[in-house]
Amino acid sequence: MRLGVMFDRGLPPERLVPFAKALDETSVDDLWVVEDLGWTGGLTSAATALAVTSRLRVGLGIAPAPLRNPMLLAMELGNLARLHPGRLAAGIGHGVQGWMRQVGAAVPSPLTLLEETITSVTALLRGESVTLHGGSVHLDGVSLVHPPAEPPPVLAGVKGPRSLALSGRVAQGTIVPEGIGPDQLPGIIETIGAGPDHELVVFTYLRIGAGDAEETRAALSGQAGFLEVAPEDVALVSGTPEEAAAQLRSLWAAGAGSVAVRPIGDDPLDQVHALLAAL
Repeated sequence: MRLGVMFDRGLPPERLVPFAKALDETSVDDLWVVEDLGWTGGLTSAATALAVTSRLRVGLGIAPAPLRNPMLLAMELGNLARLHPGRLAAGIGHGVQGWMRQVGAAVPSPLTLLEETITSVTALLRGESVTLHGGSVHLDGVSLVHPPAEPPPVLAGVKGPRSLALSGRVAQGTIVPEGIGPDQLPGIIETIGAGPDHELVVFTYLRIGAGDAEETRAALSGQAGFLEVAPEDVALVSGTPEEAAAQLRSLWAAGAGSVAVRPIGDDPLDQVHALLAAL
C-alpha cells in the first residue's frame, strides 16, 4: 500500500523544488506531477522533481496521448528511467476531449489512440523495435538506442468502463481520478479485470481542517462536472487528521494499491504532515 502526494496544478511551478525536497524527507512513497492543458508540462516537472530528490517515485499524471507522439514520449521516459532507475511511473490518458479539440489534437477514436500509444511506448521502453500501422499510431521499425535496464511502469489514466477494460489489457496499472470512493473500487477493479500485479492508483482530494470552504466547494464542483456526477457524490479525504487517515485506509482496504492525495488549499505540506502523523 503506497501513499502519494500530488503537486497541485494551481501551485506556482517554482514551489515544486522545495515541495519535492520536503516530501523526500518524509515517509511518503510517491510524488505525482500534473500535465493539464495550459498549466505545466508533466515531463519537465517530473524531470525536475527526480533531479532534486533521491528516494521518491515520481509519477507523471497524466500525459495526454493526442499531444504526445509515442516515439518521442518513449524517448523522454526512457531517458528519465535511465537517469533515475526505479523511480518513475508513467501515466498516459485520453486527454480531456474539449481541451484536445481546442488545440486541434482530437482524434476520431481516443480509445484506439490510447491503446496503440500504451502498447508501442511499453514495447519501446523494453528495448523492442516497433512497427505499427494502426488506426492512429504509425511507427516503422523504430527503437530506443538507450532503452532503460528497468523500464518504468506505464499506467492508463482513465475512468469509463471501456477505457478501464483497455487498461487491464494493455497497461501495467490504472490511475482513477479524484472523486472515486471506496464503495466504487470493487466494481472498477472487476471492470479492469487484471491480475494482482496490476497497480491501481487512486487520486483523491485531501482537506484536513476547515480550510477555505468555498475553495473546497469549487474543487468538488469542477470535478463533479468531469465525472458527470453531483458534487455531493465526489468523494474526498477530509476532516480531522484521524478522520482523514481512516478514510484513506478505507481506500486501501477496498483495493487501491496506491492512494495519491491532492491537498486543497495553500497549505499542502501542513496537511500532509498532519495526515502522516495520524497514520
